[in-house]
This record gives sequence, structure tokens and C-alpha cells, in this order.
Amino acid sequence: MTKRVLITGASRGIGFALTKLFLEKGYKVIGACRNGKIDNLSHPNLDIIELDLSNSSSIKDVAKILKKKSKIDILINNAGIGPDLDLDLPTEESFKQTFDVNVIGTVLFTELLIEIINKGGSIVNISSEMGSIENCKRIDSVAYRMSKSALNMYTKILSNRLKSGLRVVSIHPGWVRTTIAESNIDNGRLSPEESAIKLFEYIMSNFETGTFWDVESESKLDW
Repeated sequence: MTKRVLITGASRGIGFALTKLFLEKGYKVIGACRNGKIDNLSHPNLDIIELDLSNSSSIKDVAKILKKKSKIDILINNAGIGPDLDLDLPTEESFKQTFDVNVIGTVLFTELLIEIINKGGSIVNISSEMGSIENCKRIDSVAYRMSKSALNMYTKILSNRLKSGLRVVSIHPGWVRTTIAESNIDNGRLSPEESAIKLFEYIMSNFETGTFWDVESESKLDW
């Protein structure tokens, strides 16, 4: 039976590259994105759905639709924003925007979908090394860093709760050349496609639940 993966933030960057790769590997893919459109990608195994993680009604509506479809095997929480990336001082607006999507929306969406993930399946949270408390040596990107730390805590909580049925992991996708920040575009070491390949290989491996993994160094990260 063909396995099914749901990828949030599927319309661009890492999410787009992951969507293409999973389709190439023979998976059925549900690509969730804010505008409900994925340009320059069409495939009989691709189902696109509109999802706004900053909107609780959108989250509930999408969950209802998905529960009427076939179950999924992998949930990849890739969608995320970073309006304060590269900025030193936090603002109320950046905190609200960032946590609404990266934490609150992601957590609530995941909770509604746990029941439709097949036993033995996986929940993959695309985090960042910037969420590592132990490794933090800088002052910038306060909301983004804190949101990824919170997402990591959710990974640990879920891995404890679901250890008898599902595996849960936080993954740093490497420093990727995406438009989330100007510094990424200029200095990123990986293309979205290169990151997607490394992510796919790890997701397909017999990884340990409750892990914070860096695909670039191929090693565990400190929480």
C-alpha cells in the first residue's frame, strides 16, 4: 500500500523540495500551504489543501477534511515564519506572528491529526539549531529562537506520550538558502533540494524518538 505524508508549508523552500522528493519516491503527498496553491508542481499523487496555521478556524476545518480521507503515515510540520530573523530586539508584533504559526498553530494542528496517523508512523518537527538553549551564543532573532525552543519541548512531550505508537523528532534542516531571511539567501550552505534529501534519508531511517537531529552534521544537537 502506498504510504501518505502530509507536509505543511509545501508551496516553497524546504517544504516544496520535500513535496517533490516524496512524490518522486512514490508517496502520496498532502501539501498544505496558506494560499492553497503550489506553483509549477502537478502530480496525480499530490493533494493540495489550504491551511493557515495562524487561524484556528482554518486549522479545525482542515482537520475535519483530513479525518474524512485516508490515514497518513508521516506528518511533517515544516511551515514556519521568522519576521524577526537577523534583528536584535524583539517586538510585540513579531512575537505574536511567530508564536501563532510556529508554536500555537503547529501544536493545535498536530493534536487534531494524531488520531489519523497510522501506528508506527512519524511526526517530524522542522526545528532549527537556533532553538538550542545550550548552544545559544547570540542576541538576535528572539521570537524565532524561542519559538523553536518551544517546538523542541513539544517534541519531547509528544515523544513521551506517544512512545508506544509513534516516533517524534525535531530536525534542524541545515543552513538553507531560502527566503525566510536575507542571511539565508546570502550565506546558506545547502539548497532546499540538498536539505530535502538529507531530511528524507533521516526520516526514512530507524531514528530514535525524542531526538533533536542536525542533518548537516549528521549528529544530535543539544536541547
